[in-house]
Amino acid sequence: MPTLNLPTAPGRIEAYTTRAPKAFPKADLPFNRVAYAAAHVVVDPLADFDPWLEPAIDWDRTIAFRRYLWSLGLGVAEAMDTAQRGMGLDLKASLELIRRSLEAAKDVPGAVIASGAGTDHLAPGPDVTVDDVIRAYEEQCETVEKLGGRIILMASRALTKAAKGPDDYARVYARILGQVKQPVIIHWLGEMFDPALEGYWGKADHYDAMEVCLGMLQANAAKIDGIKISLLDKEKEIRMRRRLPAGVRMYTGDDFNYAELIAGDDQGHSDALLGIFDAIAPAAAAALGSLRRNDLSTFHDILAPTVPLSRHIFKAPTRFYKTGVVFMAYLNGHQDHFTMVGGQESARSALHLAELFRLADAAGLLADPDRASARMRAVLATRGVVH
Repeated sequence: MPTLNLPTAPGRIEAYTTRAPKAFPKADLPFNRVAYAAAHVVVDPLADFDPWLEPAIDWDRTIAFRRYLWSLGLGVAEAMDTAQRGMGLDLKASLELIRRSLEAAKDVPGAVIASGAGTDHLAPGPDVTVDDVIRAYEEQCETVEKLGGRIILMASRALTKAAKGPDDYARVYARILGQVKQPVIIHWLGEMFDPALEGYWGKADHYDAMEVCLGMLQANAAKIDGIKISLLDKEKEIRMRRRLPAGVRMYTGDDFNYAELIAGDDQGHSDALLGIFDAIAPAAAAALGSLRRNDLSTFHDILAPTVPLSRHIFKAPTRFYKTGVVFMAYLNGHQDHFTMVGGQESARSALHLAELFRLADAAGLLADPDRASARMRAVLATRGVVH
């Protein structure tokens, strides 16, 4: 197995020898959990563009990655936070991404896809009203539905700024949900993922906010497939899960505790809509296949080594987790470069990427250790690590 030099601490370099990758079995379908991977986008690094100002997407490689996820039995959550929505991916590019993915899904039997609709084209500000937020949501929801897509109703930075309290959230969601053609997935994205969403639902405390959210879910349950909460706190998710209206799913967005939340307990389980499933897709699919067979031991054996990797990728500042997700795609050959929308490849240090490499190797997730090692060396060389 290949050996390479990896930084271990400021100014320290040590040799590291990789292990053989795991052979994850192809899962029997269908799973007994609904499982979406929030998917990243692949940049065209040779396009003539200004990376901080506009996205340049390699559409072929981006759609090929979605086909890969579908081939494993995973659904695709499109144009979400993992695709750098709101961190470089603008509305125009997001809608084109949704259009292309929906078109590709038509050729894949059983392909599942849901797409993000929000208000990211409406800049928050003192002059933005709640009615402006409603119109922005309506515009995006209408566009996604015209494309034939199911909606994931994303949290709104503009609503966080415009709302005077919980009643404004209730009014906005009731108005939008009253118009959608089919049940949506609500996304409560915590401030650790996006600081601009602090105080969502009109409450600073998450448990107080949960009460507001549960009231909204109860009032609009017929138009809601489920809710994805991304608070990185399993106790909050479990407490909310046990109080959901009948027929409303809990989609875990907890990239720290997903294994035990998906496995569930004697009072229920969470389905999944996770950014980490982009990076650990073969393991996720194999584990879900084991769960379908009620083989909990194998389920946990597969996922347990991925949890330290996920916690590292999503460590604070959590909003930069996309860097780790794309780095995993680069190491595993899903793209030929480590370039991101908005230049976000620079958002994590060489030490962070080196630890990611070690944890991915420990989880058996480096599909080709020779290729991964060569690519790790190339990235480290640009950051001053000489081999």
